[in-house]
Amino acid sequence: MHPVRGRTRGTARRASLRAALAMVVATAALVAAGPADAADDPAGTRVEVEIPGPEQGGDAGSGHLLVPAAGSPAKSPGRLTEAERAADGGVRKVLDNGPTADRLDVVVIGDGYTAAELPRFHADAEQKWAEVAAVEPYATYRGLFNLWTVDAVSRESGVSGDPDPATVRDTALGSSFWCGGIERLLCIDQPKVDAYVAKAPEADLVVVLANSAKYGGAGYNERSATLGYEGISTASAGHPKSGQVAIHETGHSLGKLADEYFYPGVPDYEKYTGPEPVESNSSGLTADRMAAQRSKWYRWLGEESPDGGTVGAYEGGNYYVTGLYRPTDNSLMRVLGKPFNLPGVEAMIGGFYQHAKIATALTPTDRTLRLGRTAKVRVPELAGADGRRLVVRWYLDGRELRRLEGRTEVSVAELWLFDLRTHRLSVTAEDRTPSVRDPGIARTLRSTVDWKVRL
Repeated sequence: MHPVRGRTRGTARRASLRAALAMVVATAALVAAGPADAADDPAGTRVEVEIPGPEQGGDAGSGHLLVPAAGSPAKSPGRLTEAERAADGGVRKVLDNGPTADRLDVVVIGDGYTAAELPRFHADAEQKWAEVAAVEPYATYRGLFNLWTVDAVSRESGVSGDPDPATVRDTALGSSFWCGGIERLLCIDQPKVDAYVAKAPEADLVVVLANSAKYGGAGYNERSATLGYEGISTASAGHPKSGQVAIHETGHSLGKLADEYFYPGVPDYEKYTGPEPVESNSSGLTADRMAAQRSKWYRWLGEESPDGGTVGAYEGGNYYVTGLYRPTDNSLMRVLGKPFNLPGVEAMIGGFYQHAKIATALTPTDRTLRLGRTAKVRVPELAGADGRRLVVRWYLDGRELRRLEGRTEVSVAELWLFDLRTHRLSVTAEDRTPSVRDPGIARTLRSTVDWKVRL
């Protein structure tokens, strides 16, 4: 996602990256710019997007490009009919695992779906989420997510650039292949997307599904300054690899992971000589130096990783051929279809818990307990194969009530109170997953709620 980060790379490196990527695009012999060409952007507002790798190559990404934030005025939009306006903007909670404040809310919006095709959009959204939820660590932590759909009614079915650059369609979000002249780069009109995102109660992550079977996607991975979501992933609803593109992009937006691919043959990216990268899966240290300095992913060195092989320090990554190292040879942050590596899984879990809390108070709503009342808490189920459960502990005035461990309901009568003082009852849920070894991340894997108890 982030070829540049302000804390470690300056504007000179940004310019260098753009020049290098221009070379990559030129050598790929791509067709001239299509309907989303940056030259058609009169406002001059650009956003940086990640380009998915070639369909047959398996690469997770092949560069970044500045594109117009507001898309292209290639076709004047038509007006929706009264029936279309009635269907437009409908919000549906597909997966309800708890209140938005305590869950990671994924908002899916479709583009190129007419009002009559909205049922198919709903089915496509659920299918695409099923693809994401089948990949670890999403599979284990699916109980931390809510899934929403927002209906965007398009005047025409399909999206621009499918099947060719000359095809232009009137759609709600302005989705277009051939963005910047790159066939597989699927761009959107971000202000239009934001208008639909704002209709959902809350959005932590946004996915735009194009009504197309053509391979493509894009990663808009900067956090929204106005709506607060972590990023937008675009994907074609009908292509079997588009789910993998979306998952890779969430590695950036949620896990804050660096890309692990690199640019052979691009002079500016042959050798890295800058400061230590901020991303947890990129380092200038060899395995021996990492272990000696107890830095980056040293806790995982030598462990078997789900993407194959052992965790070490493999040279090449974060766009550079030499001078930077990645944890494993071929994780999802380098090659589509592969799992996250062990350090990547840890980072993703940490990202989940930045948005989700695992203890939600259910009753009473005013968080005040009196005799005859019961404190109830909701704790999500973990779906991991190891059958691991969250650890739930209860405390009264800071003293643990060990007899109540694991419970999700406790009545005032069970507290054995004999005075009229105001007491504090609290419950803590903690995730002791072996997939997290970093103490800083581990500290975020717990949450507490409390009640005042008055007889």
